[in-house]
Amino acid sequence: MDKPAVAVLFGGRSSEHSISSATAGGVLRAIDRDSYRVIPVGITRDGVFVLEDDDPGKFALDAERLPEVADNGTRILWPEVGERELRVRRADGTVDDLGALDVVLPILHGVHGEDGTIQGFFDTLEIPYAGGGVLDSALCMDKHFMKIVLQAAGVPVAPWVTVTQERWESDPEGVRADAAALGEPSFVKPARAGSSVGVSKVHEPGELDAALALAFAEDDKVLIEPAIVGREVEVAILEGRGGAAPRASLPGEIVLTTREFYDFEGKYLGGDGADVVCPADVTADEISAIQELGIRAFQAVDGKGLARVDFFLTADGLYVNELNTMPGFTPISMFPKCWIASGMSYPELITELVDTALERAGATVGAHAAR
Repeated sequence: MDKPAVAVLFGGRSSEHSISSATAGGVLRAIDRDSYRVIPVGITRDGVFVLEDDDPGKFALDAERLPEVADNGTRILWPEVGERELRVRRADGTVDDLGALDVVLPILHGVHGEDGTIQGFFDTLEIPYAGGGVLDSALCMDKHFMKIVLQAAGVPVAPWVTVTQERWESDPEGVRADAAALGEPSFVKPARAGSSVGVSKVHEPGELDAALALAFAEDDKVLIEPAIVGREVEVAILEGRGGAAPRASLPGEIVLTTREFYDFEGKYLGGDGADVVCPADVTADEISAIQELGIRAFQAVDGKGLARVDFFLTADGLYVNELNTMPGFTPISMFPKCWIASGMSYPELITELVDTALERAGATVGAHAAR
């Protein structure tokens, strides 16, 4: 039997383009090529789908040179609905058949990738894909609506104020009053961005305007949240197989030393002052509580595939900060590290995501056939 063909999709139009590309480098290096036929598909910053080089080293993450998907003149020709043949038009105009496509592994962060749009695209084409679906991706990309859904499900979240660009321009004093009511310090963050892009810590009221300007550069909707005093712990969630309940890893912890918060540099560029520790130094009861609440949060947003659930562990208990439906997935990121600590290797984790997607696609085909 031919090996299933997996299109590893990366890059994209968001500000997290380079992180997506670096993550794909790790995935291309680790994916089980004895089990899958791999087709690397890049999306340029302009939204062009190209056939990329199957070269993990090309996408290594380097603070001096962030990886990038460039327009190499090729064009991916997605199959028509009901078909599976993937084709590429070369720069000289010739069209080559890349064979039947079985599943897409979208390693995409941010808008046009992690927000439900690419998921809707593949649903329309009836192409199976790994990871989150349309609903959970869209909900978790928008921190405002994510908090509303979690609150409705009885999952504790930190207080917040949502500010639109329109309101900030028409009622700045009202916004400042709402922010002041949350106290200082506080965090200002775009509602629909990730990797800590556009996030600022506000220590006193005079810093609020600049923080909002930075966040509004990423999104026209922004959240202001009080700085929660507690430990930053995270748990990795995987969709259950064969109708089983979701599974939670051992929790990890972001330990800040000299860095004020876990920003882009600390996450990806090896900046000092923040350590990713997994498993976290917590009690058995705390592990159970973190895992249980992580699964509840995943189910509350109708989670599919995977998610990383971020918490504050405080003297008053646990608060969910956010869910990421395509979390950082480089080999040194928290999501893989938590599963490695739980007994699953990085290549096995990739296999789990792909096989879950193939299994879900098979169940969908079976359900349609039974109608």
